[in-house]
Amino acid sequence: MFIFLVGTLPIYLITLIVRLFSKRACARFSQSFVNGAFKFLMWIAGAKITVLGRENIPKDQAVLYVSNHRSYADIPLGYMTVGGLTGFIAKKEVKKFPILSLWMQNMTCLFLDRDDLRQGLKTILTAVDNVKDGYSIFIMPEGTRNHEEEMLPFKEGSFKVAEKSGCPIVPVAISNTDALYELHRPWVKKAKVVIHYGAPVPTEGMDRDTKKALAGYVQSLIKEMLDEDKKLIS
Repeated sequence: MFIFLVGTLPIYLITLIVRLFSKRACARFSQSFVNGAFKFLMWIAGAKITVLGRENIPKDQAVLYVSNHRSYADIPLGYMTVGGLTGFIAKKEVKKFPILSLWMQNMTCLFLDRDDLRQGLKTILTAVDNVKDGYSIFIMPEGTRNHEEEMLPFKEGSFKVAEKSGCPIVPVAISNTDALYELHRPWVKKAKVVIHYGAPVPTEGMDRDTKKALAGYVQSLIKEMLDEDKKLIS
């Protein structure tokens, strides 16, 4: 990935010119280009990928993708399978990675400062504006990679993007991606991985009590999919 990123600098400079004329065209080109790199990366890693529920992704509107988080490989896997232009919300530390953060900004990714409530709210409001402009958002509300059987509690603030924009939430279950690297670092090993898109959860017109229970409800949907997908891993 590092070698790839260094080699992409000339192409990145071209995208800056494209961006002067069209932000959307820049995002579309950047996402297509990076997707190709991710597919190559996952192939080298030996990932045998199963994708379920792609038909559940709405084709006519932006959505909020909400998933569990197990590995560095989750973002490449997500980008390889989502429909339409999509930006991930990543922790602010990712912004320090040279070149990578530049490509991420091209694809309307945002960087969340979890220690600064004011900046965190600003990031969420920017994400709301992006959804209204037709860019989907992909977020992992556990807040960090988790290799345990049980998911960490979902951070409720992550769901404000859907609540304030009225977009549907697509629950996403990601299985076994940490078997590629994290469970036996520093070695990379072949593994079966699964990404499962659930039926969208509408949020427009949702009452206050339903909003309070939204994080737990979506997490329960993801857990059901994770349990269902265990047989594909074993």
